[in-house]
Amino acid sequence: MPDAAALVEAVREFLERDVMTSTEGRVQFHTRVAVNVLRMVEREINLGPDQVVRHADGLVRLGVADDAQLAAAIREGRLDDRMDEVRASVTETVRQKLLVANPKYLED
Repeated sequence: MPDAAALVEAVREFLERDVMTSTEGRVQFHTRVAVNVLRMVEREINLGPDQVVRHADGLVRLGVADDAQLAAAIREGRLDDRMDEVRASVTETVRQKLLVANPKYLED
């Protein structure tokens, strides 16, 4: 039985190869949007679990439990002496999110 990643890939490929090439206009546009969404879901399935662990580890290193606590600590100045670490952590979090949302944004 195929797993979720294989099912998403199969639907994406069907839309990409059969539906998009056989349609035009509005239906083709919506098919293109659906293909892009399915690509994001594929990346989320493949990258997401590791990203969650890495993000949690980064928050622990900064001494906060979640993003809300990190934001509060930054606002309150509790991490002012560790801003290089904060920037590195936030930058990595954004990079990881872009790897799922649209890796092309990371290209030079």
